[in-house]
Amino acid sequence: VLFEDDAVLAIDKPAGVAVHGGSGVAHGVIEQLRRARPGARFLELVHRLDKETSGILLLAKKRSALVELHRQIREGQTDKRYYLLAHGEIVQGAQVMQLKYPLHKYLLANGERRVRVDPDGLPSHTALRVTKTMKREDAAITLAEAQLKTGRTHQIRVHLQKLGHAILGDDKYGFEDQDKAIKSKRLYLHAHLAGFTHPRTGEKMRIESPLPAEFAAMMKNFE
Repeated sequence: VLFEDDAVLAIDKPAGVAVHGGSGVAHGVIEQLRRARPGARFLELVHRLDKETSGILLLAKKRSALVELHRQIREGQTDKRYYLLAHGEIVQGAQVMQLKYPLHKYLLANGERRVRVDPDGLPSHTALRVTKTMKREDAAITLAEAQLKTGRTHQIRVHLQKLGHAILGDDKYGFEDQDKAIKSKRLYLHAHLAGFTHPRTGEKMRIESPLPAEFAAMMKNFE
């Protein structure tokens, strides 16, 4: 638990845990929390994180808080930022890269959800800031911060794939051979910051989650 009061709960979700049950997952974060807190009259996810993504997950403990936070998300009044490790050296000038691609959701034959860049898709926008590039003889990786301007399914993952610098350990949109070569053990995508206005007090909230140990370990391999 990163923050909790009578309206909002913010937790640090580990990688590999689904946020809710369904599609072969019996229990996700929300089901586990409800079971752990039988006295909670209301507990709902404010937004979602992919199963493989770690980091800040917001939940509402009151319906009024959920409605207000959804309004803030819809109107672009929240700040959601992720750290990621990408394959290769992302070259960026002084400016932030504005990645804008229309995204289309579709299903594979086995019912799995996928997303692709498609002219008929919905607009999406990620602001990408390169933090650091690390190289060794056989490979290079880039640590970057992605700020969500829209919240489409798999948005950051597909945007990085389109850029030609897939996120390390991405089994849906990544570079399998390169992941094997550098022994990538997880999806290197972490929701590290959530900014919003508290639905009850009106206070400006800024919740942060430290970079997971696996990120530091991978970066150390390149330094």
